Amino acid sequence: MMGAVVQTPRVGIIGTGAIGGFYGVMLARAGFDVHFLLRSEFPAVAEHGLQLNSAVHGALTLNPVQAYSSAADMPPCDWLLVGAKTTSNAELAPAIIKAAASGAKVLLLQNGLDVEDSLRELLPDSLHLLGGLCFICVHRAAPGVIEHQALGGVNIGYHSGPALTEERADEQARRAIVEEGAGLFRKAGLDSQAMANLQQARWQKLVWNVPYNGLSVLLGASTTPLMADASSRELIQALMAEVVQGALACGHTLPPGYAEQLFNVTQKMPDYWPSMYHDYLHKRPLELSAIYARPLAAAKAAGCDLPKIEALYQALSFVDRRNG
Repeated sequence: MMGAVVQTPRVGIIGTGAIGGFYGVMLARAGFDVHFLLRSEFPAVAEHGLQLNSAVHGALTLNPVQAYSSAADMPPCDWLLVGAKTTSNAELAPAIIKAAASGAKVLLLQNGLDVEDSLRELLPDSLHLLGGLCFICVHRAAPGVIEHQALGGVNIGYHSGPALTEERADEQARRAIVEEGAGLFRKAGLDSQAMANLQQARWQKLVWNVPYNGLSVLLGASTTPLMADASSRELIQALMAEVVQGALACGHTLPPGYAEQLFNVTQKMPDYWPSMYHDYLHKRPLELSAIYARPLAAAKAAGCDLPKIEALYQALSFVDRRNG
């Protein structure tokens, strides 16, 4: 008697920028059937493929690419990795629905708090929605060209969908889905952890995103100069401490020494311009709602003020409006 054939999941990338491009190329090279949705970069990628210049994995090319300019043309995908910015989530829902196989898992590879909530309302109940937190230094250098400097891990948690009741069977189902997602990345040679609590995981990621994203824009500085100056170092640590305080107020105790650990990791990292700086440079809207407004509102609702983060948010809001 023959064993059951294990079907390799088909993966769709919604938003093939730096994040979608990096993970899509890595998964395709690991043997997954990966399909890429592109907007402005479709002609370049259809003609030349995707080029990933990685300090970790070397120079990798994916050509030809299974590229599409419309989600309606994509085959039904079992996993959909959303690499687009949170500022475009409402517009993404129709594309996700068109590209999703029955019971598909939608993984948001995005920064910020509660980014899944607004998208959830626009998706059918039959789709699983997960959050993914990328620990990576990567940016898009040109259409279809991605520069990867360091790291690459993804932490994954379940947000909502068919496996969301309190029953034990459902908890096992949720864990199995999250483990399946982590397994995709591990097969591609990337570190991936299942997170039991997605909200807590998102607060943890904010410990890095709040200081470095905002300060890169306001001070016009990448990580190396920010870490080399006594005043900016002190400000980074104070902002990190406020994020930890906000998380605690919202019921999430972060691992002891977590902020200090991220601070030390950044000290050793190659010089890096965070994604918000690239958005500012290209006059794209900044992801201020997900990274600043929502955490501030959540902390305030729990009776906790975060004055330094509030000041950073007010300054960035001015810069964002003026830049637009």
